Amino acid sequence: MYEAISFIIPPSAFLLDERVFMTLGVLKVAAAVELRGRPVEVLDLSGIKNFIEAVHDYARLTPTRYFGITATTPQMPAAISIAEAIRSARPNVRIILGGPHVTLVAAAVKGERRLGITGRASRSFQKLYEHFDVLVAGDGELAVELALQSAAPQFIDADDPAQPLFLTNQDLEQLPFPARHLVDVDSYHYTIEGERALSLIAQLGCPFECGFCGGRQSPFLRRVRTRQSAHVIKEIVHLTTIYGVRGVMLYDDELNVNRNMLELMRGIYEAQEKIGVEWRFRGFIKSQLFTDEQAEAMYRAGFRWILVGFESGAPRILENINKRATRDENTRCMEIARRHGLKVKALMSIGHPGESLETVHETRDWLLKMRPDDFDVTIITTYPGTPYYDFALPLQDDPATWVYTCKKTGDRLYSLEVDYVKTANYYKGIPGEYSAYVFTDFLTSDELIRERDALEVAVRDALGIPFNKSVPALLYEHSMGQLPSYILRGTL
Repeated sequence: MYEAISFIIPPSAFLLDERVFMTLGVLKVAAAVELRGRPVEVLDLSGIKNFIEAVHDYARLTPTRYFGITATTPQMPAAISIAEAIRSARPNVRIILGGPHVTLVAAAVKGERRLGITGRASRSFQKLYEHFDVLVAGDGELAVELALQSAAPQFIDADDPAQPLFLTNQDLEQLPFPARHLVDVDSYHYTIEGERALSLIAQLGCPFECGFCGGRQSPFLRRVRTRQSAHVIKEIVHLTTIYGVRGVMLYDDELNVNRNMLELMRGIYEAQEKIGVEWRFRGFIKSQLFTDEQAEAMYRAGFRWILVGFESGAPRILENINKRATRDENTRCMEIARRHGLKVKALMSIGHPGESLETVHETRDWLLKMRPDDFDVTIITTYPGTPYYDFALPLQDDPATWVYTCKKTGDRLYSLEVDYVKTANYYKGIPGEYSAYVFTDFLTSDELIRERDALEVAVRDALGIPFNKSVPALLYEHSMGQLPSYILRGTL
């Protein structure tokens, strides 16, 4: 008889609304564990304000000795607090950390080792051992069983394509769909064009080398792995059949890096015709790869929104980013979308090497000219696993400040040392509640915040795009001595 495992999804207090997209990665791992006959429970703390109380009560109530926590980098302070709460209630348990943060840091450590150094990534990685018994980098679906063995290693590297723990295209199709039944699906509220929607991951990985993007040294995040179109469509039908939704957000990095994208769009259209439904979709595309043929096929399949990481309206910044898309190509992408009735959410960022008042204004002016249907603008953070972090060097006269220099132009980006297990207020979610830890030769950290906020106000006012509203977190009420369904779904 297998012992049970409890997976925990930390809150994301930096987001305006935490109950929009459920965390699918850990639910994929949970589904793989269930398939092997092991009891599984999921504690979903998304949007729970007093989550430590919930964790403490849960740890006392559940008999399991195994806890698996997933965490992005901004979630790490919460993940540390969760681990401490578990230890205070149950000292003799095993706590496993997986997810993007440990994967990114582990990839950065490999980079340091190739250079023969022990740098800040290695120091960050060692800190994780102070709070977690086992660290899992990369794919967790197969690695989790190794983490549960009595003699489990402290570090499990499932981010190595040469190892059997690294999932292949065939593995993606043989494993079950994410275990959405283990969370309270009805508590998630997202719509596309009025249709209730859930998210889906059809493929993994992005092969491009943008300087700000995490995982450029991680095969888990960089190598494109795909499922056959029929298998993706089967999951879409599953969402409609089981949960009654007719909207799907495809959360792939870039849909059009898939060589079979047009085949998938045709298959989605034909599936709707066959079962008599009309779906609505939203997804990410790469601007320079976007074509009229793709746009036409997407609209016919039911897409009404695309999200595009244009990042900047300044040619120099696009070059410094290594975006491999020019401003003209980004403009062409907008024009293609409009010709085919697709709405565009423009994803922008500032604080790159060489960022100045002039380049921020170029981004603002490009948005005003292109008039996207929605947009977002963030200040860059140098996460472990990004080129901005991995290839930065400490300043000689100030070792707490790191500098990344763009090889093409010599433009520089400075970043302050951040302890990611303690700090999360660098993430732009709620205006007035975040800080910038980067600056350039032309703009200070405070000036970047000021210019970001001014850009957002100017563009939203001019285009009539309302601000996103913050949704207050829920309070866990433990007076009944049990966990409510919006936190916990599943049985041990």
